[in-house]
Amino acid sequence: MLPTRAEADKRFTWDAESVFADEAAWEAAVETVLGRLPDLSEFKGHLGDSPDALADWFDATERVQRLFGKVTVYTTMSYSVDVNDQAAVARTDRTRTAAARLGAAMSFAMPEMIAIGFPKLREWVAANPRLAHLGHYFDRLEKLQGHIRSSEVEEILTQVSDPIASAVSAHSVLANADMKFPPAVGVEGAEEVAQGTIGALLTSPDPAIRKSAYESYADEHLALQNTMATSLAAGIKRDVFYARARGYPSSLHAALEPAFIPLDVFHNIIQAFRDNVGTWHRYWRLRRKALGMQTLKAHDTRAPLQDFRLDVPYEQAVDWIAAGVAPLGDEYVTILRKGALEERWVDVYPNKGKRMGAFSTGVPDTRPFIFMSYNDDIYAMSTLAHELGHSMHSHYARKTQPFVYSNYGLFQAEVASNMHQALTRRFLLDTQHDPRFQVAVLEEAMANFYRYFFIMPTLARLELELHEQVERGVPITAAYLTNLTADLMSEVYGDEVDISGADRERAGSTWAQFHTHLYSNFYVYQYATGIAGAHHLASRVAAGDKKAAESYVAFLKSGGSRYPLEGLKLAGVDMSSTEPVRSAFEALSDTVTRLEELLAG
Repeated sequence: MLPTRAEADKRFTWDAESVFADEAAWEAAVETVLGRLPDLSEFKGHLGDSPDALADWFDATERVQRLFGKVTVYTTMSYSVDVNDQAAVARTDRTRTAAARLGAAMSFAMPEMIAIGFPKLREWVAANPRLAHLGHYFDRLEKLQGHIRSSEVEEILTQVSDPIASAVSAHSVLANADMKFPPAVGVEGAEEVAQGTIGALLTSPDPAIRKSAYESYADEHLALQNTMATSLAAGIKRDVFYARARGYPSSLHAALEPAFIPLDVFHNIIQAFRDNVGTWHRYWRLRRKALGMQTLKAHDTRAPLQDFRLDVPYEQAVDWIAAGVAPLGDEYVTILRKGALEERWVDVYPNKGKRMGAFSTGVPDTRPFIFMSYNDDIYAMSTLAHELGHSMHSHYARKTQPFVYSNYGLFQAEVASNMHQALTRRFLLDTQHDPRFQVAVLEEAMANFYRYFFIMPTLARLELELHEQVERGVPITAAYLTNLTADLMSEVYGDEVDISGADRERAGSTWAQFHTHLYSNFYVYQYATGIAGAHHLASRVAAGDKKAAESYVAFLKSGGSRYPLEGLKLAGVDMSSTEPVRSAFEALSDTVTRLEELLAG
């Protein structure tokens, strides 16, 4: 059974006290932020008075935003590790409300800067040292000006962000707090099914554990599918509302254009995915034969292909990841190891009430923290490598860039995370020659591809269809969501995976199992672009190309100071081309071939 949060070993929990000493300090910070809102309102109508007036505005908002960033991080940390903690739930709601108030207080700024005029803003950037770093910021603003509304409308759009965020909050609370899963039962007894354990259970060597865990997890989501569908429909309507309020032709445009991502990038991923489903059919066929099964069921798609189990304790995982990323330099490795082993960046193990998933969080005035549920296996090691990629990206961006460019887009972020996984995997395959070890590493690689080159593109296709439905005024129901998801999953399973009968609905419940991803307005496709970009870069870096390694670190340090595609070109990958995506699917095919050869031998 999982320990409670109070029973968790502090050595393996993240260092929340480094953000705020306690809840009282957090409360004082919230009050300080709210107390500064009237000071911000005094700038209204005066940003164009002089270059110094505008510089004063940026200084004042940076001070408030930096403090509020810490408020948000602390809130996320306390809620994520125990969703049953009602004080943490209350802090989450308070933070969301405070964010809306802060956003509303700042909402007049962009319309006023646009009114100053971009020729004058460029003159000020050139002449005033306090504004000299803002050239790229104003370039971005100029490109977006057609979708920035009046200060009054901007204030309203910001204020409504709090109430219309309730949809994703409700879905998350249902999934992480209220949902209780029956235990999985196998030959050695019962095992607890929870958000922090489901991944490990689905890779269990015990078929009964896999089957009962899969059914327990899916059936509980199906039991709440009507409520979850109502929440998701509200989340999609939110996206459509914002797109229309800002004058975008669709939600897809509203998601990609402000991020400066061409729409072709999205459509290229979807088309490449559909063109390569045959590789997945080949993999399922290999898996069925290797497992000696007449019929492969959905709960067996992650079953281990051999009796050998590769145990990877946390400290061993850090060692292997550090060795994998060693081509990025001694400084890089030292920072990573210190964060993972000494500075408590990582909240490592599962506990009761810990929410699902893994993520990296943090702001310029905190460490880059990692949330996960480590299970002492190669899949958990891969997740740790992924999140450490995010955290190292954040470390370098925040240490190098001014505050205004310290954040970077999700498009860049998923390249950094997948880069770590690719480098670690290459290191293990190059240095560990036991065929059983190699099969274990390739199984993990296929699990990673499964998530990023099967599930995420499938969800992206679903997401596009849902937004187009709402844009046409067509309602979204649980039955529609489950049937559509099952159809999309079936296309990739082909005739090789049997999801007939009750398993069709279980496979179709996949939409409900992603409690935040589908509320992020076309986020999920970026996992596929990220893995494509990372695989394109990893071979050069792993081969010892020092220039490639230096260029990659320069990309990390660039943060948000460049447009996303320009930043990736700095690292040496052109995501406006279809070549990285095509080569990533070739890597998927090569991995299947390599598994075939090893299992045949």
